[in-house]
Amino acid sequence: MQFPRARRAAAVTAVALVAVAAPAAATATSKYQDHTREARQAIQGGKARNVILLIGDGMGDSEITIARNYLKGAAGTLNMDRLPLTGAMTTYSVEKDNPKLPDYVPDSAATGTAWATGRKSYDGAISVLPNGKPVPTILELAKQAGYRTGDVSTAEVQDATPAVLGAHVTERDCKGPVETLARCPVNAKENGGAGSIAEQLVQTRPDVLLGGGKKYFDQTVGAGRFRGLTVLQQAQVAGYQVVTDAAGLAGADHRKPILGAFAAGNMDLEYVGPTPTADNTDPARCEVNPARSAAQPHLVDMTRTAIQTLDRQSRGERKGFFLQIEGASIDKQDHAANPCGQIGETAGFDAAVGEALRYQRSHPDTLVVVTADHSHTSQIVEAGSTTPGVTATLVTADGADMTISYATTALPGSQQHTGSEVRIAAGGPQAANVLGVTDQTDLFHTMGRALGLER
Repeated sequence: MQFPRARRAAAVTAVALVAVAAPAAATATSKYQDHTREARQAIQGGKARNVILLIGDGMGDSEITIARNYLKGAAGTLNMDRLPLTGAMTTYSVEKDNPKLPDYVPDSAATGTAWATGRKSYDGAISVLPNGKPVPTILELAKQAGYRTGDVSTAEVQDATPAVLGAHVTERDCKGPVETLARCPVNAKENGGAGSIAEQLVQTRPDVLLGGGKKYFDQTVGAGRFRGLTVLQQAQVAGYQVVTDAAGLAGADHRKPILGAFAAGNMDLEYVGPTPTADNTDPARCEVNPARSAAQPHLVDMTRTAIQTLDRQSRGERKGFFLQIEGASIDKQDHAANPCGQIGETAGFDAAVGEALRYQRSHPDTLVVVTADHSHTSQIVEAGSTTPGVTATLVTADGADMTISYATTALPGSQQHTGSEVRIAAGGPQAANVLGVTDQTDLFHTMGRALGLER
């Protein structure tokens, strides 16, 4: 193996979203505890008043370990590590033209469709079967049963993971009316379809819808009752209060539905840092992204507002809420071979997990599930080494060097998803159903049982 030219540059000081552990955490005294009692308490059936599902997009075990090492040290603990019950979840999709055959390396549309509907489909499918038939989603079923609902993402809310909860289109890029007419004509309003992802999300009307993707909401509806209006105007007619920045979100009325569109596309990254190269980089620390818009809320802010709003709206009602929260750009920065971008998004996601767990502590009838849609490319390799791909070396919370490799695609191409199973962890009513090895379609039934939608 080859090693970089310089052994160590002065580390860049970072103001971390998650506190950095003291150096030498890996050599600390063992923190072994007997979790028997905690596990017994966690293994409960029954019904949940609320379900909070947190999805780290592209957050495989390697991505979790990279973030933990960097943010907390090898012996440290992330919020997502604190959930009492943990299992593994398979993620494969199916071939569109031959659904009897598995596609071992799925995308976020097929994987999201699996837990949203309990059915397998093809890459690119948004809650439709391989024949294009729509399938009811967990959010739609919860809403019909009287639950309040929410859908939050750091991506465009029309992106695959948030889209699968409230839209049904044959191709994931049919995000606005313009794209849908061109790419999914069967779904276009002009042809008698239900419309684009943006239009359908507004029609499904979750009580809280927060993220990016304003450019699709700004497109004009081409047919039907709202013809000539923008999708955002359609949302206002449907009763949404529309907010476009952090101040607007902070001042929103929790008694009314909220649509937050905080960026034209995806929301800004939390961290920046060294770009991997073929011969590695000098050891460095990440930096808070100086270009991040101060007008954009962080994922933890959106999570807090969503929980507060849904809790307020369901107060005094017999049923609580269903909420999905996505840390979207873990995946996107893994594609881009950007280790600091990837770590910063995992840090932001873990802060949102912490917010959900704080709510659960005072509302133990809440099922909290943390998982990923699929695994990804990044790998921890021998410190200072190079690989057939590109590598970068970061200085972790332990004060040690950690080298990260991206080697599935030659740059400037996009790194690939991988087909490994992913972690699923949970606490609260029905959490025991994540134990062992389950499939993403099983998660639909676990949440459905928790909400009393099925037995």
